[in-house]
Amino acid sequence: MKKSNFVAMILGTIGGILFALGMCMAMIPEWNAFRPGVVMGVAGAVVLLIMVLVWRKMEHKDPIHISGKTIGSMLLGIVGALLLGVGMCLTMVWSHMVAGIAIGLIGIVLLLCLIPLTKGLK
Repeated sequence: MKKSNFVAMILGTIGGILFALGMCMAMIPEWNAFRPGVVMGVAGAVVLLIMVLVWRKMEHKDPIHISGKTIGSMLLGIVGALLLGVGMCLTMVWSHMVAGIAIGLIGIVLLLCLIPLTKGLK
């Protein structure tokens, strides 16, 4: 395993755990930890952003260039992830099974659209 991949794996694990724990703290009302959960979730997102920057630096890759395609890909990923999350909440929390499954599937399809958008078709 290359050193850059190992560092990315460690930082990704730490950032993912912080982000997930922060989301749980914010979303589970019994914990009464909404604000600390938001802070921890943001800290996890910052660690994940740092991971991307460190990995790109260690791999000697160019910085990410901001273009219309990059912004569109980011927005598509955000909307797809949010729709998938809303579908899961509708299904598991609010007992709206059919609507949750439909919205979740739309989110999955949007996330799958990212592959040909970013990698292209050959």
